[in-house]
Amino acid sequence: MPNRKLVAGNWKMNGLAASAAMLEELVAAHPTPACDILICPPATLIAALAGGAVPIGGQDCHWAVSGAHTGDISAEMLADAGATAVILGHSERRADHGETDVTVAKKTHAAWRAGLLAIVCVGETEAQRDANETLDVVGRQLGASVPDGATAANLAIAYEPVWAIGTGRTPSLEEIAQVHDFLRAELVKRFGKETGSGIRLLYGGSVKPGNAAEIFTVGNVDGALVGGASLTAKDFGGIIAAA
Repeated sequence: MPNRKLVAGNWKMNGLAASAAMLEELVAAHPTPACDILICPPATLIAALAGGAVPIGGQDCHWAVSGAHTGDISAEMLADAGATAVILGHSERRADHGETDVTVAKKTHAAWRAGLLAIVCVGETEAQRDANETLDVVGRQLGASVPDGATAANLAIAYEPVWAIGTGRTPSLEEIAQVHDFLRAELVKRFGKETGSGIRLLYGGSVKPGNAAEIFTVGNVDGALVGGASLTAKDFGGIIAAA
């Protein structure tokens, strides 16, 4: 059976207290969605938005439980605030903060320690794609960013080609299928058929209401990690409807 789709919204550094109205509008328009929904707002909004009809996640966490890490948030703090998941290894974290696969693996382990679903991001740059290095890059990221102990309940993988994030460009359906099929095969090889087949693979990178439906027809695409289009109930709702 196909995995139930997950549509996760990454608000990035957007959203104030008034953004709660967006979730109310979203729930009113989609009271019984046929997919799982997750919103990952800024950390300042997690406690305020958690506990409602839409599950809430974080956008990052530190690997330590606590300590002298000014400005950081532990996975336990996210869970305490009401989060059920956390995005890890997003390309913007890797580029802006120098996060390595080893760092992402430590954070993934921390997320599991706190009982959170870890959404681990992988993806190639435009230069890497042009050099035909896509599968090498995402394979290396997958292998080094995900520690042992993955299950279908504690891990999702988001394939986000860096060159497609926020640019309006998307890979062809054939290119998406190639990467998702490769990721599925790698997961099955490492974690076994039952676990590897159950870990959800999300596509991210300029997903919009206008292209979501065809993206969701691709085999091994179990949902989407949505950036800008998750900021309004109309656009995010369109993607939910497509799922």
